Amino acid sequence: MQLFEQNQYVYRTGLAWTAAQIDEGIRSFMLGVYNYMVLGLGISALVALGVNMAATTTDSASTAGQVGGITLTVFGHLLYGTPLMWIVAVAPLAFTFIFSFQLDRMSAASARITFFAFAALMGASLSTLLLRYTGASVVQVFLITAASFGSLSVWGYTTKRSLSALDTFLMMGLIGLVIAMLVNIFLEASVLQVAISGIGVLIFASLSAYGTQKLKDIYFMGGLDAEAAAKVSIFGALTLYLDFINMFQFLLSLAGGKRSE
Repeated sequence: MQLFEQNQYVYRTGLAWTAAQIDEGIRSFMLGVYNYMVLGLGISALVALGVNMAATTTDSASTAGQVGGITLTVFGHLLYGTPLMWIVAVAPLAFTFIFSFQLDRMSAASARITFFAFAALMGASLSTLLLRYTGASVVQVFLITAASFGSLSVWGYTTKRSLSALDTFLMMGLIGLVIAMLVNIFLEASVLQVAISGIGVLIFASLSAYGTQKLKDIYFMGGLDAEAAAKVSIFGALTLYLDFINMFQFLLSLAGGKRSE
């Protein structure tokens, strides 16, 4: 891989910035990205927990159904036992496409609200994980993911080597991963599922570092006013958020403790 050469001067609106100003600017920009990402993860976690608490019960009098040995309330049965569960599962994907294609037309404030709404919807979708895995294992894997993601993102930020060569490889890997997941819906092969989970962890771990460096490159390209920079930071937060969530889910599939039925 070629060395990633950082510009010593960035020209914006005809003015040259010194290296110290660039360093301060990139730190502020990336801090904004991480702040939005962490807020999104926090919203998702709180919504997932809240939805799970509202959907499950230990009171036999309010039982409306069961999933995997877990007693559901009327709300839980509606959410997990009817076609509504498919709407909740697919809605975050639809939100992602809408957000990506409409970002240029949005104000920074609208993009921020849309991202937080997406995070809440994703939280509702992720609440199903608490039906399949024990709470302790979910927390444990989340912490492992956080530590891994943090290390990889810091490496992507600090490394002087360009990770652009990974672009094609990761795109092909993602396409192959999606195809394998679709095939395994019909095969239901446990060995293939383990392989998919392992490959998924590697792909999204690599994307965490690659995505961080790409955001850094976008900042160095310059030409962003305050409004555009705010929108780019929100979209960057969405990108890293998705890398984190996908890595978390694949790790949970590999190492999560499943509830006994």
